Amino acid sequence: MTIPLSLYVHIPWCVQKCPYCDFNSHAIKEDPNEHAYVTHLLRDLDHDADPRPLESIFIGGGTPSVFSAQAIGALLDGIVARMNLAEDCEITLEANPGTFEQAKFRDYRAAGINRLSIGVQSFNPEHLQRLGRIHSGDEAERAVRIAQQAGFTRINTDIMFALPQQSIDQALADLRQAIALNAEHLSWYQLTIEPNTAFYANPPTLPSEDRQIEIYERGGELLREHGFEQYETSAWTRGAPSRHNLNYWQFGDYLGIGAGAHGKRTLADRRILRNSKYRAPTIYQTARGTSSNPYQDQQHIIEPAEQPFELMMNALRLRDGIPSEYVAERSQLTLDDLRPTLKPLITQGLIEADIEHRLCTTPRGFALLNNVLEAFLP
Repeated sequence: MTIPLSLYVHIPWCVQKCPYCDFNSHAIKEDPNEHAYVTHLLRDLDHDADPRPLESIFIGGGTPSVFSAQAIGALLDGIVARMNLAEDCEITLEANPGTFEQAKFRDYRAAGINRLSIGVQSFNPEHLQRLGRIHSGDEAERAVRIAQQAGFTRINTDIMFALPQQSIDQALADLRQAIALNAEHLSWYQLTIEPNTAFYANPPTLPSEDRQIEIYERGGELLREHGFEQYETSAWTRGAPSRHNLNYWQFGDYLGIGAGAHGKRTLADRRILRNSKYRAPTIYQTARGTSSNPYQDQQHIIEPAEQPFELMMNALRLRDGIPSEYVAERSQLTLDDLRPTLKPLITQGLIEADIEHRLCTTPRGFALLNNVLEAFLP
């Protein structure tokens, strides 16, 4: 069986760096020269191109919507010229409210983008200010409506919870507003304080653990009442899941081009190769690395001893887990390699018993996912 392949494209610039963000993103201080950067992206892809068809493309950042529709169109044209695309290839662009114009988004759609992921985070003006967001709640709502009017039927809305000084009612109000906008897909996830961020240096006051748990439980009830299904720890849909993210979680392969982008490839002997590109945009664009791809900064093989955790860390994020056959197809492991770890987890009621056909958590195991994953650490 051929392991599916996706492509991640990283555009590292944004209007302003948010205090919680630990992604490789850089506030725009001067014109980033989108034409030059797209040229480098395509040269990067020349070195990484693969004969398998692309099942999905995800253009992330940063804020990719700071680039013009012409630049995104040139990028997609270049990808099509270099690689095969599946007939129903999902092509997602990340966008933030405040970078929205209806004509621009019609042009994105005409260029080939067929899915948007909009970084709303909250509709509450106080919380947006605390998060360092540059848009208002009204602009967030307007962004979703503009995307819909531009013809997009597949839209993900990013919403965060457990924000500084956020009440339960305020967290649920954000969800209700997203639901009222006819959201098809929600990425609903908890704010975490990460190293190398402004929030890490000056931590804000977050809701108590009990309040965070209540937000999560009541928010889940609200989403289910409105027809959403949770298919991954932070992903809810009442339409189609994100094919791109599913490929990550199902341990598929993906190419990563752009400053700081990461890739994963399964080699012929089922060894797993991970690589990354130079993080700093200026260094990335000099392309002076000594490997077969001069944009590549690092690469390493995931050793067999590390593969159980790597595989299960992704697969068990999914409510339905993965077919058991994926273990041998997408790693150097066999199901027998995992049995000694799986059996006690089954006894504890954390993993479903039918491991011959599917590997997935029980509802209790899903709620205690970190405890389950610790069992697979080397």
